Amino acid sequence: MDYFVKEHSIVRKIWGKGDTILFIFAGASAEFALNKAVDWLYFTGKLPADPIGRLFSTVCYAQEIVFFEEESANRSIDKIVSIHSAVEKNRQAVIPDWAYRDVLYMLIHYSIAAFEVLERKLTASEKEEVYNVFYRVGSRMKLKELPAGYEEWIGSYAMHLQNDLTKSKYTIDLFKQYKKHLGNFRYWLLLETQKMVLPVTVREMLGFKKCSFVQLMLPFYKFSRLLKLDTIIRSLILPATYKTPIKRLDKQV
Repeated sequence: MDYFVKEHSIVRKIWGKGDTILFIFAGASAEFALNKAVDWLYFTGKLPADPIGRLFSTVCYAQEIVFFEEESANRSIDKIVSIHSAVEKNRQAVIPDWAYRDVLYMLIHYSIAAFEVLERKLTASEKEEVYNVFYRVGSRMKLKELPAGYEEWIGSYAMHLQNDLTKSKYTIDLFKQYKKHLGNFRYWLLLETQKMVLPVTVREMLGFKKCSFVQLMLPFYKFSRLLKLDTIIRSLILPATYKTPIKRLDKQV
């Protein structure tokens, strides 16, 4: 059976661990709040109404692509395109190509950053492998101007950070929604986690300091994984409503 992502790929290791995925979406939730195209998700109302539910919905699609066989993964990618096409039709406007590309770039950056914070530094070939998987996703979506490889992508991502991000009323409101849905303690934990994976440009735009309390707690958390206590800790990080989705994050790799 041909899988979209090879069975022993580093991408499966990254997307097969719940804690890594939570770090990925902690970072992406911050950067996406700055994206100049975030108004598209405000148009549907789904993101501000349920930002955490939206996170798990996105995780579900991403894991389908990473862990399904190629034909099924391609169907999932096509479904994503179809959903966005319906939104475009309702709004009578077209989502710019760069907005899709920005989301793809976020998945690339935070996949690497989250794994390196929680596990180890990736090799050059592993980073290339991460990029290649999401390049194939973008190609299936018929995105234009995708860099040919990881090294070229680094420069393209830097340009994206300079050109496609701005702190707007949507940024402020989205962080308010995060706080509303998470509560004070979990919201603080989200901010502290974001600091560890955000690019300097994003961190500065949000006014974040580099130092993070979570970074001091990482050795304890890594030890908790050896004792199989990490799932309990994770259940404390997110509201009880999401206990079942949290358990489903971990995959056999």
